Amino acid sequence: MPCLSKSRIALNRIVCPRLSLEEFFGLCASLGLGSAELRNDLPGGKIIDDCSPDEARGLADRYGIELLTVNALQQFNLGPLLKEKMAELQLLVELAGEINCRAVVLCPNNDARDNRDPGQMYADTVAALEAFGPLLEAGGTAGYVEPLGFSQSSLASLLTTQRAISESGFSCYRMVFDTFHHFLGPDTRESLERGLDVRLIGIVHASGTAIDLPAADYQDGHRGLVFADDRLKSKEQIEYLLDRGYEGTVAFEPFAARVQALPLSELTAELERSIACLTGGS
Repeated sequence: MPCLSKSRIALNRIVCPRLSLEEFFGLCASLGLGSAELRNDLPGGKIIDDCSPDEARGLADRYGIELLTVNALQQFNLGPLLKEKMAELQLLVELAGEINCRAVVLCPNNDARDNRDPGQMYADTVAALEAFGPLLEAGGTAGYVEPLGFSQSSLASLLTTQRAISESGFSCYRMVFDTFHHFLGPDTRESLERGLDVRLIGIVHASGTAIDLPAADYQDGHRGLVFADDRLKSKEQIEYLLDRGYEGTVAFEPFAARVQALPLSELTAELERSIACLTGGS
């Protein structure tokens, strides 16, 4: 069984939203991690705080951090919003280029009030990917499409996402494999065995929970770090992908307020334990 090395682990900034950008990079570096994901949904809504792109790029260089993604363009596949989403994506692509960030994450509409039928949701997904493709390619930026496994999600399946990417005709797209959303979503191990192209996975998001609930009751707030008692079996999911040939990065993405509120020293210790859980201490 292939082993996940520490060099392939990253932090998503949601791990501790209260940290400044420099403090976040410092946390990554203190853990011996060389890559990170940024977000546009933190308090204040600023992806790089009050830094200029040059300053943000300089901080990343100083701490030895490769910027993997800006997370995320929300509701990317909601048809009536396509023009608005094009404008949002243009700004994200421009910033990604200025700070040497590899990709922008695209999240689907996730709303129980969405009354489109599955066929229309899929058609709108493909149409959005077709519209975004030239913009992403012109900016030299990848689009990482993230299926969300919630029952109300308009794009819940990795295999459906893979099909939509293929139908779009653009090579700039990859998928986000999120262990929480895969646990909730419709894809089974058997269906992945038959149809998943691991080469299309751009990044893996990892979180875990020890809380025992029916799958349909899990929410983002239950997502902590990955330990041996993880009900999502995230470590096993990652090992499966490694066994299938996945060669990319695994990023911790815990939304649990308990994790985010830990004092920095305790958070660091918890992250070290979770890293050891995923890597076997290697």
